This record gives sequence, C-alpha cells and structure tokens, in this order.
Amino acid sequence: MNHLIDMHAHTDFSPDAYRDATMASHVAHARRHGYPGVMFTDHVDLLSPIDIFQELIDFDVYERTLDETRRSAGIPVLFGVEIGYQPFLHQAYDDLLASRPFDFVICSLHVADGLDFYNGDFFKGKTKDQAYRRYFEAMLEAVTAYDNYDVIGHLDFITRYGNHPDKGYAYSTYQDLLDPILSTIIAKGKGIELNTSGIRYGLPFMHPVFEILIRYRELGGTLITLGSDAHSVKDQHAGFDQAREHLLMAGFDKVAVFEKRAPRFISI
Repeated sequence: MNHLIDMHAHTDFSPDAYRDATMASHVAHARRHGYPGVMFTDHVDLLSPIDIFQELIDFDVYERTLDETRRSAGIPVLFGVEIGYQPFLHQAYDDLLASRPFDFVICSLHVADGLDFYNGDFFKGKTKDQAYRRYFEAMLEAVTAYDNYDVIGHLDFITRYGNHPDKGYAYSTYQDLLDPILSTIIAKGKGIELNTSGIRYGLPFMHPVFEILIRYRELGGTLITLGSDAHSVKDQHAGFDQAREHLLMAGFDKVAVFEKRAPRFISI
C-alpha cells in the first residue's frame, strides 16, 4: 500500500491533533516509508459547540507554512480540508472553499442538532437506536441539501461515541436512511471514504462498516478514498493493509486521489 497517499491526515493546525503532527514531520514520515505524497485535511468546524474548535485556522499562516514545506518536500504536498457540516453554514463554507486553492474537501458530521458527539451531549436522553437514527437522519439531510464537497467523511462516525457496550449496528436497521444517503451521494457524483480510525479507537470495524461498502458498490458507487484520520504522525497510513482487504472483498479495485478537486483513480 506504499503507492497510495493517505487522504485524511491532520497537522498541528487542527486543534485536536498532537503537536508532533507538523507538516514537515508528516512529509518526513511519508518519505521514510516511500509514500508518494501527503494530503493535509485539517479541521474547519465553524460554530462548533466544542471550545477547542472555536479558534479557526489562520489560512494565511497555513498557506505560508504549506509553501515552505513544499519547497523542501521532494514529494507532492496536497492541500485538503475537513469541514464540519451544520445546516446553517452552507454559505460560510462556500465562501471559505472559494477563497483558497483546496485540492480536496471532506464533509463530516461532527455535530447534529447543535449537539456534539464526542462530549456525549448528543446521546443524552436517547437510546442507542434513537441516537443512531437521528444521526443518519441528519446525514441524509446534509447530503440532500449540500454538495460542495468531494467525499463524506467517516459516514457512521456516530459509532465511535456513546456509552454502549456494543457500538455496532445492522445495516438493515437503518436501511430506510442509509440507502437514500448512499444513492444521493452517488447521484451527485460525490464519494465516501474508508476511514481506518475506528480500529484505533477500539471498535471492531472501520468507518463505515463493511455492509455499507458492499451496499455502496451495489448501488453503483465507485468513488472511494482511503484515509487514516491521523492526528499524530505515527498514525499516517495506519490500517491500510486491512483496509485494502476490505475494499477488495467489497468489490473495489481502485481508490481515488484528488488534486484541484478532481479525482484520479489508482489500483489497489
């Protein structure tokens, strides 16, 4: 898997990343392991209820650091972003995405109904089923209403959180929502990612679960990216060998790499 770029990695410009995750350190790691390039997808979570995301990236400083890193990198250094979707932020994100030369945009749902998943607020007063159902409802609302992105990030992200001993779920339980989510993504020419971070967070599966990969393929989905969601340099490309097995078993033989918001397909 050394011939693939990790399409979801955070630098120390993301407020939840480790301080070792500098752009230069990511590049050094990629070169040391023979990876063909790096893609940075730092967080922009406008109006997040979480304090650490209140201070937004200074993109003037960011781009200067990016330019400095590129001068000595020796490999392509790509400029992505992970936006945290909320339904009243369409114009704000459109303005941001038009203002900078982004190569790649991940749209993720980190908050629903103004409530964060990480701190547990979203789960209060809900059963596991109610929380998951409302999450997938919010995801369907997002992909229906917004399309200025390239892939949906960690589509079943909700499974990472909540005080449930079993965080898994059956596709059939939410098929009434998942099928239209996937169909809408496909119809709009967008994609999904296979995000390996679930394993690192102690889950027995990646994001999304294998059933979603299979169903995405059955519905005609072909655009899929592969990302570690690394917040530390050591996690760049983590889990890619297992991810490749998942993708092949689900019927995929190529993944997409983006540059200037356009996909290029690479055999796995």
